Formats: sequence, C-alpha cells, structure tokens
Amino acid sequence: MMRNPTVLTIEDDPALLRLVEYTLSDRGMDVTTASNGREGLRQFYAVQPQLVVLDVMMPEMDGWETCRRIREMADVPILMLTARSQDEDVVRGLNIGADDYLVKPFSPEVLAARAQALLRRSSMSRVQKKPAAAYRDNRLLIDLVERRVLVDGVAVRLTATEFKLLAFLVENAGLVMTFRQTLENVWGWEYQDDTHQARLYIWRLRQKIEKDPKYPTYILTEYGVGYRFQKQGFDC
Repeated sequence: MMRNPTVLTIEDDPALLRLVEYTLSDRGMDVTTASNGREGLRQFYAVQPQLVVLDVMMPEMDGWETCRRIREMADVPILMLTARSQDEDVVRGLNIGADDYLVKPFSPEVLAARAQALLRRSSMSRVQKKPAAAYRDNRLLIDLVERRVLVDGVAVRLTATEFKLLAFLVENAGLVMTFRQTLENVWGWEYQDDTHQARLYIWRLRQKIEKDPKYPTYILTEYGVGYRFQKQGFDC
C-alpha cells in the first residue's frame, strides 16, 4: 500500500496555514505545519517531507533563508508563497533553490494542482529510466545519466526543474519544442498555458550555460512558437 505524500507547510498566517493544510489534506496528503522558519527547519529534520510549501515573509527567519537552508540538505521540491508578483522576487526564490511559486491570493484548486504536479515530477525523476543521451562540445558538457552540467570544466548547479527542462531540450536537439510541449513535458498539463513560466526558466538556463545570455547559441527562441537546443561543433 502506497504511503500518502508528506507535505511540510511553513506559514505564519494562521488562517492561510489552515487553508493550505485543509486543501492538501483533502487531496490525500499528510500535512505537517510550522509557523516560522526555525520551527519549519526542525519539522523538516523530523518528518523528511516529500514537498515543502513555504511562505516568504515570516518572523524570526524569512522564507528566503529557510529555502536556502533546506536546499543545502535535500532536493525536495519547494513551492514558495509570495504576496508580491515582481519578477525580481520570483527570480530570487528560484535562484536559492525554489521549484515553483504562487502569488497570493490564490485559489485552493491552483495550490492543489501545483503541489500535485511537483510531487508527480519528483516521483517520476526518481523512478524513470536513466536517459542515454548526452551532449558535449569544447565548452559545455551535459551528462543526462549522471545529471551534471559543466561549463568550461566547472560544475553548474541546476535545480531539478532546470535540469529537467535542459534535458528535455537536449533530448530533442535540433527540433523546435512548442511552448505547450515544453510546459506539459517539464511542468505537467496544469501549466500548459503558463508561457511566462517557460520564459523565466529559459532565461535562468541561459544565465548559467550561455557564454553571452543576450545572444544565446545553445537555447534558441523560435519566436511565437517555442525553443530549440542547437548543438555546437563537436558533440558526443
């Protein structure tokens, strides 16, 4: 018999904490709660959750620091809750290891769909057969078996979602992957119309692997259609 997934929710607003707990519990998840970052870290050690739902603005230890500390310990998916929709805040969360974000106020249905999508992607990444494909040229190495990326011999740290997006493009190198194909394969059908999500992660990947992110040579945009991974010179 399969265990229900365990979700740790860290939120200082009691009403929102109850809403998240009820919404996810109603979808068959075992929810553990904490009202601040320090308590959240203690609960993380204790329950070892499969997903963390984390508020940004909290007393004692904010969500940024809590996320950073959790990411140092584990690759568990992290869904951040923020009251501000500015890209700078979203990018900051993704840069320190968050996998997804929701802007308050949000509907319980959207919260549940995002949580289920993160759990499903995490589960699939653990059990799916390792891909044989890889890419290498004189600057970039992408090893899909060992899940590592090197630029000029230096390891590049990618989040689970960033790596899944890069792997999807590399496995389909030379082909244009539409926005919908990319979103459905990397994030799940719940995200099929969220083109901003794809653009944001493509921007982040370019910052990490392109020599000049403003003039990319690996991850190319087919305007109005989607993205294509372009091989450069020698590859394996």
